[in-house]
This record gives sequence, C-alpha cells and structure tokens, in this order.
Amino acid sequence: MKYLNKFVFTFLALFLALFAETHEMNPARLSLEEGQDGSYSGIWMFPTNAVGLPAEVSFTDCEEEQRNLPEVKGKYLVSNIAISCDVSLKGKEIAFKGLTRLTDALVSIKFIDDTSFEGLATINTPKFIIPDEVNLYPTSYFWLGIEHLLSGLDHMLFVFGLLFLVSGFSNLIKTITAFTIAHSITLALSVLEIINVPQASTEAFIALTIIYLALEVGEKQKYDATPWLIAFGFGLLHGLGFAGALNEIGFGNDSLFFSLLFFNLGIEAGQLMVLPAFGLVIWMFNNLTIKEMSYKYSSYAIGGLGSFWLLERILVIL
Repeated sequence: MKYLNKFVFTFLALFLALFAETHEMNPARLSLEEGQDGSYSGIWMFPTNAVGLPAEVSFTDCEEEQRNLPEVKGKYLVSNIAISCDVSLKGKEIAFKGLTRLTDALVSIKFIDDTSFEGLATINTPKFIIPDEVNLYPTSYFWLGIEHLLSGLDHMLFVFGLLFLVSGFSNLIKTITAFTIAHSITLALSVLEIINVPQASTEAFIALTIIYLALEVGEKQKYDATPWLIAFGFGLLHGLGFAGALNEIGFGNDSLFFSLLFFNLGIEAGQLMVLPAFGLVIWMFNNLTIKEMSYKYSSYAIGGLGSFWLLERILVIL
C-alpha cells in the first residue's frame, strides 16, 4: 500500500507537470521604430505554445506595407512588419484580435523624436490609444514580472518547498529577503551580459534545486539557524531563469534600467501574492494531525515534478 501511494502521487505530479508546461504563459510582443514620413518597421512575436491561431494586430489610419510569413525563433513565431501612416502613431489606436488569458501582448514603440511608448494589451483590454504624451517608465514590465512568477510553476514550487524548511517568522523574513537579493543580482548580471549561462542548463539546474528541496521536505528538515544560506544559493540560479524570460520578451536598451527594475518588482509582487496562501497551507500541515503524511506526500509531489522537469530539460540540452 505504501508503494501504491507513492506511485499515485508521483503520477499525479507528472500529470500536473504536463499540464503546466503546455500552458506556460509567454507574452506576445510588438516592437516598432518610427522612420521618415510616418513609416514604422519592426517585428511581431507570438509564442509558439499559445492555444489557437496567432493573434492579429491592426492600426487605425495606417496601411500595412509588409508582413512576411512567421519564422520559428526560440519560443516565438516572428514576423517582420512595416506600416505607413499619414501622421505619427501618437493618438492612434492599436487593436489586437485573438489574445487569450494566457497570452498578453507587450507593445514597444520608439519614435523619431527619441521618445518611446510601452503598453500592454490583454484579453480584457485588447485595444488602446497611444497617448500624445508618451510614458516615461516601462511599467508594463511590472505586470509581466507578476505574470512570469505566477505562471512559472517551477519557481512557485521552489518557494512553496522552501517554506517547509523555515522555522520561525524572523527566519522566514531572512529567507525570502535572501532569495530576493540573490535572484536580483543574477537577473541584473545576466541581462547586462556580465555573465552568460546557457538557458537550457540553467533550467535543468533549477529543476535540481526542486528535487533537493523535495528530499529535505521528505526528511522533515528544518533550518533553524541559517535558512537564508540555501535560499541565497538557489536564488542565484533562479535569477538566471528570470533573466532568460526577460531576454526572450525583449526590452529597449534606452530603458534597460527601468525595464529591469519594473520586471524585478513584478516578480517580488507576485511572490508576495502567493506567500500568504503557501504559508497558510504549511501552517495547517504543521498544526493538524496529518503533519507527517502531508510532508511525505508533498515531498513526493515536489520531487515528481522536479524529476519530470529535469529529464525534460536534459533532453533539450542533448
């Protein structure tokens, strides 16, 4: 019976991993740069793992002069696009058709007067008017940071598993702070190209950190003295994973600092959103009679997901 329980929970974990991988959240991206006489050129990127047909983008009072057939580049279908407008896109409407709850569209426009615009279209707001006074800060990256954290099951599972190992509220604050500082460091270093680690290898190592946590949870290990050390060390790896996502989304070099800042703040906001729920679940495990069973089965589930991701990501490297 003991082995049957292990098999059932591991099977459910693998099934969940398949579902989560299929529904990973990647935003589409429209990037345009203004040329002479109201012309704009750039790229339209749509994630390959999105459900349904690629979304369409249209511009008010503008003619589309070019859009080639999309090519697969990484996780995106990429098309070159060129449009011609009588006047500037400022004050014009951009509309998207075919966005889903899992696929938003980030819009970046660089104008000829060196101003820029960053916007985010969603299924609830598929169209918007580009303001005459463009925004100074790329706040759309804040929402993308939240989305990336909430849609990244591996990162959320790591945070969940980490909370099992922490004893005491002060240790919890130290642990989360250490994890935040660590992934902020490597996120910045990677985006600034000071360090460069292959994304596939990074993702495989992240899966290993989840397996390690699963083993510690199964042993009911508690770090009473320095839980922040393990959080800081593993946080460095997760920062590289966040950087890979940001590099895939893309950003303008003229707003690099603020894009990085708002993306990181979004990740922290997403983390703070899930911590109370995770903490409540673990508090219930610790204060109910099912503590030993809950730790054991949580270890199976976390370890099963981590093992699936590790094998999947090693196959990508090979």
